[in-house]
Amino acid sequence: MIEKIKKSFATHDGSFHADEVCACALLLLFDLIDKDKIHRSRDPIVIDQCEYVCDVGGKYSPKQKRFDHHQKEYIGDLASAGMILLYLKHSAFMDPHLYDHFNNSLIKFVDAHDIGKSETRGYSFSQIIANFIPIDYNASSKERFSAFMRAVEFAYGHLKRMQDRFLYSRRSIDIVKKAMYPKKKYLIIDQSIPWMDAFFELAGDTHPALFLVMPTQSHYKLRAIPPDSNSRMKVRMPLPFEWAGLHNDDLKKASKIDGAIFCHKGRFISIWETKQDALKALKYVLDKSGVDYGHDL
Repeated sequence: MIEKIKKSFATHDGSFHADEVCACALLLLFDLIDKDKIHRSRDPIVIDQCEYVCDVGGKYSPKQKRFDHHQKEYIGDLASAGMILLYLKHSAFMDPHLYDHFNNSLIKFVDAHDIGKSETRGYSFSQIIANFIPIDYNASSKERFSAFMRAVEFAYGHLKRMQDRFLYSRRSIDIVKKAMYPKKKYLIIDQSIPWMDAFFELAGDTHPALFLVMPTQSHYKLRAIPPDSNSRMKVRMPLPFEWAGLHNDDLKKASKIDGAIFCHKGRFISIWETKQDALKALKYVLDKSGVDYGHDL
């Protein structure tokens, strides 16, 4: 038995792809490997010495911390990024909600690209990672390793920001839940937070709210709510047609509200000077549409 080097990582040398880059970045993100113990090699001795091995070695065994998908014995749809992400969930390094966020936003698409099942058009995340590969086919091993590490740094930064945004959003759940509790035709939240994910996680699909009032920097917004989590570019009820695309004085004239600033031409969001202005706009919209909202605004 070869003694494993703690917090070490091995993947194959030569060209690299987004799956092993993301696998490496995920392990760095959760402090399971050290940057100075990353190796790129197909030498069995080097591989056997490493605690974590991804995309090389011909074995998929989370218990042994081996994560390859190229051998014929493996018949699943995961590449090394998805294997590592699943390992992190099963080993309780991340909770299921964060796993779903990473997987559904990025990792499953990285895996699909790597195994040839992606139908993505345009420049995908995997292609961005591939753009770190040296242009010169005769680049040295040193140049390729340096390029790999730059790609890992890029992926690490992206994943870290995804994690930070997700955790920030999770802290908003109680605030959104409280705003949803009255089951009214609108939500009023008195601080600027990421609300939409929490809203739909809390059964927002069946909640009666049509609009949201919330601060946005130094002003307030009146925002139409999407019908469900999968239709975020649509709204349950649009803002008035006569407000569409208007700014400042034009919107003030159309709405008869002095604090009017802007209404998007798509009629899903409008900006107002104060909370009171936004509530006046909300009341106007609900009155005009004939919606029964209790008239307590």
